[in-house]
Amino acid sequence: MFIQTEATPNPATLKFMPGREVLTGGTADYRKDVDADGSPLAKRLFEVDGVTGVFLGSDFISVTKGEAEWQHLKPMILGAIMEHYMSGSPSVVENGANDVTEGNYDPADEAVVGTIKDLIETRVRPAVAQDGGDITFSGFRDGIVYLQMRGACSGCPSSTATLRHGIENLLRHFCPEVQEVQAVAM
Repeated sequence: MFIQTEATPNPATLKFMPGREVLTGGTADYRKDVDADGSPLAKRLFEVDGVTGVFLGSDFISVTKGEAEWQHLKPMILGAIMEHYMSGSPSVVENGANDVTEGNYDPADEAVVGTIKDLIETRVRPAVAQDGGDITFSGFRDGIVYLQMRGACSGCPSSTATLRHGIENLLRHFCPEVQEVQAVAM
């Protein structure tokens, strides 16, 4: 098994591509070991000392580290991923994706929210997945779109610029009702 690795804009996160499907539908973000009970793969990765976050996409795994150096962590993470796939265990058990959010918004804004969600699904999420992350809709109130940054996007130094200059400009272009975009904590 050959696992490719790729740097992300977040220096604390590396993207691992096992060349196999990781998650069938959606994404899953685990920020603590105790949150990963539904994912044998994430559980195994949290056993590596220094791992502080695991994000599963359709064909990649983003791993976030604490203070440890990548040169020490990377071989252990590669080994854990390999062991997982050799074991035949699923990446997640039953409904492992945790990216679905209904969002908080006024029902009168249903049409605007529909457009916002569509733009996020078709234009934003595919782009940030390339960097090992994800962004999900969390709400829309008083012209402000609330988004959750996940995976490599969470805690990334360039995420503020991505929100302001990329996503906000895109949404404002297609939805004049949008005045601002803000990240919300998970």
